[in-house]
Amino acid sequence: MQRREFIKKAGLGLAAAAGTAAVPAIAQTTPAPAASAQPQEAGLPTIKWRMASSFPKSLDTLYGTGDFMTKRIAEITEGKFDIRIFAGGEIVPPNGVLDAVQQNTVECGQTCGYYYHGKNKAFSLDTGIPFGLNARQVNAWCYFGDGLTLLREFFAKYNIVNFPGGNTGVQMGGWFRKEIKSLEDLKGLKIRIPGFGAEVFLALGAVPQLLPGPEIYPALERGAIDAAEWVGPYDDEKLGFYKVAKYYYYPAWWEPGPMISFMVNKEQWEKLPKPYQVAFETAAAEANVRMLANYDAKNPPAIQRLVLNGAQLKRYPDDVMKDAYDAAQKIYAEESAKNPDFKKIYDSQRAFQQVSNIWMGLAEDTLANFMQAQLRAKK
Repeated sequence: MQRREFIKKAGLGLAAAAGTAAVPAIAQTTPAPAASAQPQEAGLPTIKWRMASSFPKSLDTLYGTGDFMTKRIAEITEGKFDIRIFAGGEIVPPNGVLDAVQQNTVECGQTCGYYYHGKNKAFSLDTGIPFGLNARQVNAWCYFGDGLTLLREFFAKYNIVNFPGGNTGVQMGGWFRKEIKSLEDLKGLKIRIPGFGAEVFLALGAVPQLLPGPEIYPALERGAIDAAEWVGPYDDEKLGFYKVAKYYYYPAWWEPGPMISFMVNKEQWEKLPKPYQVAFETAAAEANVRMLANYDAKNPPAIQRLVLNGAQLKRYPDDVMKDAYDAAQKIYAEESAKNPDFKKIYDSQRAFQQVSNIWMGLAEDTLANFMQAQLRAKK
C-alpha cells in the first residue's frame, strides 16, 4: 500500500480516536480536529516518541536495526509518527531501558530481556536460554506458536508491550585470555556473561559478571576479567576483543538464537491510533527479519578477518558442553518450582523445541552436514 493511501485510509473512521487520545508524557501531538470536521479532512495526529536503546551507535547491526525501524515507521506514516532513537547511555543506562519504558521515562526501547534477569528470570526467556531455541525456532514459536501471547501476558505485568525485534543467530562462545582444555580450567575464571548463561558458568565454578558492551574491552585489557562473550564475529571484531584475548571459543551454547526486543509503554501503546500501531508492528517485523539476514551476511567474512589477525578458534571441550547442559536442566527445574512466570513460558518453549528439533534434525541438519563436507572438499 502506498504511504499516501495508508494515511488517507487511516483517517477514515479513526479521526475521533485521534482527537480524544491523551497526549503522552514525552510525546507531542497536533491539536485535535474540530468536532464538525470530516474524517478525511481531519487525518491523523503528528506524534513524537523517544526510543532508548541498550546498544552503542558503533554496533551498526544491533543499534542500526533500531534506527532502521524508526525510519521505516516515519516512512510508512509520511513523518507523522516520529520516533527518535538514542544510543545506550545517552538518556538512560544501557541496562536501564526496561525500567525507563515501564516508568514512561521514554515511550519505547530496544533491548534484550535477559539484561533484566535479576528482576525476574522469566525475562531471559524473551531473549534466549542455554540450549534453548535457535533463531528459526524462536520466530516460529513467537509468531505461530503461543510464544508471543505468553511473553506479552508476562510483560503486561511490567506495563510493557513487547515485539520481536531481531535475532543474531547462534553466537560465538566468547573470548578467553587462556585456553580452556577441561572443566578444571573454568574454576575461578572471571567471565562477562548475562542471564542463565551466568548461572550455568557459576555452577561450573566460574565467576560471572554482567558488564555493558562498552566496558568489556577495557576490563579484558587490564585483566579485571579473564573472558567475555558478546555476539559474534562482526560485532566482536568492531569491539576489538581479538587484541586482548586470542582464544575464540564456539559455540555459544547459552545463546543458540537470542532475540532482541522492542518494548513499548503499555499506556502509550493503548493511546496510539490504530494505524500507528500497525506501522510499529510492521516495522518491527521487518527489523526482526533484517537483523538475522544482516548477521548471516557479515559474520562469514568477519570470522576470516579475525583469524588472519591472530584469533585462534577453539571448540568447547565435550565435558564442558555436557556438564553445562546438565547444570542448565537442573537450574530450569529449580526455577520452575518457585517461579510460575518462568515455568509457564519455559514449558511452552521446551515442548515446542522437542517437536521442532525432530524436524530440523531430520532434514535441515542432515543436508547442512553433507553440504559442509562437500564445500570444504571444494567439490
